[in-house]
Amino acid sequence: MMVLRRLVALASLACACALAQAAAVPGHVEQSVPQARLAGAGAFTWFTMKIYSAELWVGPQGYQPQAPFALELRYARKLDGAKIAQASAEQMARIGAGSAAQRQAWLARMTALFPDVNEGSSITGVNVPGEGARFYLDGKPLGTVADPAFARAFFGIWLDPATTAPALRTALLANAAPPP
Repeated sequence: MMVLRRLVALASLACACALAQAAAVPGHVEQSVPQARLAGAGAFTWFTMKIYSAELWVGPQGYQPQAPFALELRYARKLDGAKIAQASAEQMARIGAGSAAQRQAWLARMTALFPDVNEGSSITGVNVPGEGARFYLDGKPLGTVADPAFARAFFGIWLDPATTAPALRTALLANAAPPP
């Protein structure tokens, strides 16, 4: 009888853990990345000042540039949306993404799309394979950039091997391989 109670308790605990993990997936991520799981997380700092924390959500196939995934940035301070767009365009140039003309067009689109953020605000970018990138502010739709080259360049800021934040890339991709 005691063994049966322990088995029931263990099964209940396992179910509770599974439900807690499933509940931890933000709704807007689950809609775009079915069976999403957290692949990794880290923080971006600039001269010891935390700018944002980042989480990479992947589906059952793990991280693949041609698969759906989501990258959520939770800001640690108030930032101007135009400055976020400008910094993103500069990072795209640093990793060698796109032509100068493409980056200029992408900058214009990001400037129009990215809002000012406050401490605790989050912007989530979702890779939509073959279509582009969809963005959310605190889980609410912001808009879409319907350009697969933009999506590769934008997410490359964090995930490309040439990123200027290699430690953050490593943290984001820590558990990004598909399960065995």
